[in-house]
Formats: sequence, structure tokens, C-alpha cells
Amino acid sequence: MPEVILLQDVESLGTKGTVLDVSKGYLRNYLVPRKLAQPATKAGLAQAAQIVAAAGRAKAQALEQSHELAEQLTKTVLTIARQAGEDGRLFGSVTNQDVAEAIKEARGVEVDRRKINLEEPIKHIGTYKIDLELEGGVPASVKTMVVAQ
Repeated sequence: MPEVILLQDVESLGTKGTVLDVSKGYLRNYLVPRKLAQPATKAGLAQAAQIVAAAGRAKAQALEQSHELAEQLTKTVLTIARQAGEDGRLFGSVTNQDVAEAIKEARGVEVDRRKINLEEPIKHIGTYKIDLELEGGVPASVKTMVVAQ
């Protein structure tokens, strides 16, 4: 079985730069025509090692930035103003999209709304602690005050 170097992430095989064994037919008929892999040569193996090392450094740097952002968000208090009735019930609700926009406005950082753990939309005025997950699985929480407009 020939050794190949993946040029792109392939869901069933591995990530970019991975060296693995595949059958000749799979290499010739699927991986090479789609430019997903190339046969492993000495130069290719050296290049794959560099790609893997660079990806590791980038991942470590992204993880460090996520930890720094988590510290910033822990110190942040978001204020979201919505129209509310006299009993403190909102006309509408505050969703994870609203929280993501408030974070972007306050810190200038985009957070994926799907990573904000808001079990159900906020429908009352008050102070809430909202948990979210940053890049690399780093947990963070942000204090959010929902006030009447």
C-alpha cells in the first residue's frame, strides 16, 4: 500500500499534512484527481512536517487568544435594553444572537451565536450570567443586564 500525504482535510481519513497508507486504486481514482492527497516523497514528507508544525503553532496561538478573551469577557458587563411592561416582562425576548451582537459591540470580537449557551430566550428584566464556548472549547461567561428601554 502506498503512503500518501493529505493536502486537505478528508473527513474519512484525517487532517491536512497527515501521512497514511491507502490502496493504490483509492489514491489513483479518488484522492489524486480531487487534489486531496499526493504520493509521499522525501520532499513531500518534509513539507508535511512543516505544515503540521505550523498548524500546531497556530492552534496554540488561537487557544492562548481564546483564554485572553475569556478573561476579558468575565470582566465584561453587557447591557441590553428592550421594551418591557410594568411587570418586567419583555415585549419580545433576548436571544443568543442579541448577546453575540452585544459582545461584538462591547469588545469588538465576533462570537458564534451557536456557541452561546442560552437554554431559552430571556423574557424578563434582570441580571443573567450567560455561559459560552470560545474557539478551542475554552469556556467563558459574561454578565448580562437586561433593562427596560
